[in-house]
Amino acid sequence: MPAELLLDRAACPKHMEFGPCGGVEFDGSCEIGVADGGPGRCVFLDAPVVRWHGGDVTGGATSPGAERMRARLATTQIVVADFPARALDAASLTACAEALRGSVDAVLAGDSGRERVQFPPAYRTALIRAEGLDVWSGFTCRDRNRVAMEAELAALAHAGVSGVHCVTGDHTRTGSRPDAAPVFDLDSTQAAALARAAGHLVSVAEAPATPPVDHRPARLLEKERAGAEICFVNHAGGVEPVAAFIGAARALGSRLGFIPCVPIVLDHASAELLKSFTTLVLPPGYLDRILAAADPRAEGIAAAIELSRGMLALDGVVGVDLSGGTGFGRELDFARALAEIGRELRGAA
Repeated sequence: MPAELLLDRAACPKHMEFGPCGGVEFDGSCEIGVADGGPGRCVFLDAPVVRWHGGDVTGGATSPGAERMRARLATTQIVVADFPARALDAASLTACAEALRGSVDAVLAGDSGRERVQFPPAYRTALIRAEGLDVWSGFTCRDRNRVAMEAELAALAHAGVSGVHCVTGDHTRTGSRPDAAPVFDLDSTQAAALARAAGHLVSVAEAPATPPVDHRPARLLEKERAGAEICFVNHAGGVEPVAAFIGAARALGSRLGFIPCVPIVLDHASAELLKSFTTLVLPPGYLDRILAAADPRAEGIAAAIELSRGMLALDGVVGVDLSGGTGFGRELDFARALAEIGRELRGAA
């Protein structure tokens, strides 16, 4: 590997080899630099896309959950919902799972954006699946070395997870536990390879509106070469930007299935949570339309259904992700709204 890329990896706060992550601000600064009050320009912005050099990761045993989800994707578009339950609260988790059961094809159960201490992914998956709901598990590189990640992936397969969503993860300095040492033994591309080798259906994220915009399709292609099969497309401003991104990835030879994120806004609390996402781009007027309505909850549900149908009409889109969350204590109502949106979309499928 070129020496300059090794230097880049050493300079990256997340020690990424296949950077950049999604935490690049619109001005090109690193999210960690912003947290520390400095400009912190991302070290990958001016570097070429790093090519996957880890070899073929396909083959071997496939988990039953992965086979189940692949069979579903082969016959229909799916609806995934971000799982809104509180961290370390089994009662909240169970209640939200009950509310969503039968209304969506799976929940994307990643780490809570508010709390860094979480139930382990496999345990969280087991609890949700016990309520009759399929799980697409978030899987970050922040808190585990590769040995711990291998163990977690084995446990996820045993728990019957449908998919593993590999992300590098937020740095600990931006969360509720800045006293915790970050690990980042691997990055999202390397984690994707590890998960695919463990027999999982692997998804990754890409942020079309995040610098360096021109490199994002090529970077996604390297994740595909590492074993990813699905791309969750971060909030990029609506149907047209997502279509352009898919077109650019297809032009490079990508064969991934795409699941665009659809912003769910029901009130000011859910709007504020969405605004906390790095380089969030919403469709023009989306927030104003919802928050100015006489009934923001009903308007937010209608707006999400409308945008989801636009996304589902795009070539290459295999589903949508109902994305977002809400304030503390409102998780169950948010889950019920997600269920209402899911039932409408699946009924029309």
